[in-house]
Amino acid sequence: MSTKGENSVEQPALYPTIFVIFGITGDLANRKLLPALLSLYSKKLLPKRFSVVGFSRRSFSREEFRDFIRSKINIRQGQFREEDVKHFIDHVTYVQGFFDQQESYKTLATKLLEIDKSWGQCSNKLFHLSVPPELYEGILHQVHDTKLALPCSDETGWTRILIEKPFGNDTKTAQSLDALLGKLFNEKQIFRIDHYLAKEALQNILAFRFANSMFEPLWSSKHIDRVHIKLFESIGMHGRGKFYDSLGAIRDVAQNHMLMMLALIAMDKPETFSASDVRTARGNILKRLVSISKREISQKIVKGQYHGYIAEEGVAANSKTETYVRIEANLGISRWKGVPFYIETGKAMAETKTEIDIYFKNTSDKGSEHDPIKQNILTFRIQPDEGIKVRFFVKTPGHGLLTEPKILKFRYSDVPSFGVMPDDYERLINDVFIGDQTLFASTDEIMASWKFITPILDNWKDLPLKKYNRGVNGLD
Repeated sequence: MSTKGENSVEQPALYPTIFVIFGITGDLANRKLLPALLSLYSKKLLPKRFSVVGFSRRSFSREEFRDFIRSKINIRQGQFREEDVKHFIDHVTYVQGFFDQQESYKTLATKLLEIDKSWGQCSNKLFHLSVPPELYEGILHQVHDTKLALPCSDETGWTRILIEKPFGNDTKTAQSLDALLGKLFNEKQIFRIDHYLAKEALQNILAFRFANSMFEPLWSSKHIDRVHIKLFESIGMHGRGKFYDSLGAIRDVAQNHMLMMLALIAMDKPETFSASDVRTARGNILKRLVSISKREISQKIVKGQYHGYIAEEGVAANSKTETYVRIEANLGISRWKGVPFYIETGKAMAETKTEIDIYFKNTSDKGSEHDPIKQNILTFRIQPDEGIKVRFFVKTPGHGLLTEPKILKFRYSDVPSFGVMPDDYERLINDVFIGDQTLFASTDEIMASWKFITPILDNWKDLPLKKYNRGVNGLD
């Protein structure tokens, strides 16, 4: 289905818009979506006429729902003016319904029509699925059958859909979900959320590479020895046990966040920095990931589970779900021939951090006690304490030519003019309003990442699940 105006990027303030959140009473809506919308509202970046319509099964009166939103919305004390909070909540309304009952969607359609009539014009519609992935297909079928996704006019009123990761559980389910979405929307209307792509420090990788001529000439196997991408969390499940146990580390973050970081590091410079060219450049890298055969699994992959995981709420007592995984990935491209890309993620680790280390080749073939091996390291710190650092060598004062490592560091927090970096979801929602898909995954990227991950899932049943204690820095 196509709507007019999808190729253009318009100023959101000109167009009344309704933001529909399926599952508004859930954790994601309260922790991420509503605070992001409130922030955009306080900055006057939302349309003058906008409405947030929540859809969930709980029963609320109007005042009960307002009180619920105020009590649950995750905002820091003093973050927003009380007047802005009050007026924002005035724009939020609620429809009680059940995800598997068509009558509930008809009620929702009636509510949207009422809002349009009160505004005296057709509005844009955004649908966000803030629900567990197993509910996606049922909701999408209902949206289709009740014609909620149809624009209300031939001339105005686009519709767009936001889908959270994980997008499927393997190649087959991803293809099925994508085919269903294709019946509802065209590619320009589908926004697949990988919120890591919206992190300012991650976006800075492209600026750092392509705006500084001193680094891009070194960006190949001729100078780079290996790349290590780490996403560690010190926490365990924190109430996500049932959800996480159905995914594991590889589906939760490796297939999406971590492969996207790999793509940003390895991609060629796009022809332009338009959404289409950037997504094509990322996709070209993901398509060239070399499949790991069943024979190679034990050499290239380590999986683990922290002690105490099966005691977490919602986790099966005999669960074999991995909470840690390290994968050695390779690219079938001459530029990166022989360069391993290690992606490593784990729960209950020593610290919470996301960073990417680029190891440059040694300046000498071998080292000794007086002339240690020298290896420059470029680190992109994605979170926390966002920034960039370079490990380099200088001469040690005194006789002889001995060197020692030093660190050159840049941190966003050291630059007052940068202010507070926008939240991931704030940036993503703003981009959806204006129709910019740069920070959202394309069909090609999703399918290429699953093409690499699915054979691992199919073949690693016999790979030992290593147990580890909380607070480790990684597994051997």
